[in-house]
Amino acid sequence: PILASIAGVGTVLSNPTRTLDVALSGTRNVLEAARRAGGCRRVVTFSTSEVYGRYAMNASESEVTPIGPVGEPRWSYAVAKVATEHLAHAYFTEFGLPTASLRPFNVYGPGQVGEGAIHNFVRDILAGRAITVNNDGRQIRAWCYLDDMVDGTLLALEQDAAIGQAFNIGNPAATITVLRLAELLARLAGVSVDIAFRRRDYPDVEVRVPNIDKARDLLGFEPKVRLETGLATTPTGTPHDSAV
Repeated sequence: PILASIAGVGTVLSNPTRTLDVALSGTRNVLEAARRAGGCRRVVTFSTSEVYGRYAMNASESEVTPIGPVGEPRWSYAVAKVATEHLAHAYFTEFGLPTASLRPFNVYGPGQVGEGAIHNFVRDILAGRAITVNNDGRQIRAWCYLDDMVDGTLLALEQDAAIGQAFNIGNPAATITVLRLAELLARLAGVSVDIAFRRRDYPDVEVRVPNIDKARDLLGFEPKVRLETGLATTPTGTPHDSAV
């Protein structure tokens, strides 16, 4: 699988050129190496749910992937990832390389680093400070636990039906507003913390919820980890006892 990329809104905003270069050059290098080697059974590239733009409710793979305006660095990551999907599919159609692309939706879990709402909120809670929520916290996200993401990746590697396709990998059942997520994490941690709101002027994604029917039908993918179960294990990294 091709996973390496520049990620995190803050990092992308500061490094739009590097964001584009790493995604495009890295993906092209791996695809070309696989083509030249011959006999490759599968190349899975990782795209992003950002390809659906600011409003993605029940978003399916057949929908148009809107591109943000040129000059807004926020969309450099999404533009690069759409291009890598086209590149992977081109290698499939032109050279017969067995490729597939995955669009992860807000993956979280133990060991997460970098940026991300759950990672940042947990860090705030453990430090005993107010949880910082961007803007009004009414943004909607569907969260996918790491175990489910791994399952989706393995299915894309193993199932022949994945070849030449792109798939949403996420958990629509784990949909919640960002503000409610912060409150839920505090409750699960058994602490009382304040919520601090921070204004962000860059474009934000207001709704991001996947339709995973295609992954269900072609791959047999089904997310198993409930949001509260996954969140309860995330701060400590303790394996969850139940996947239901």
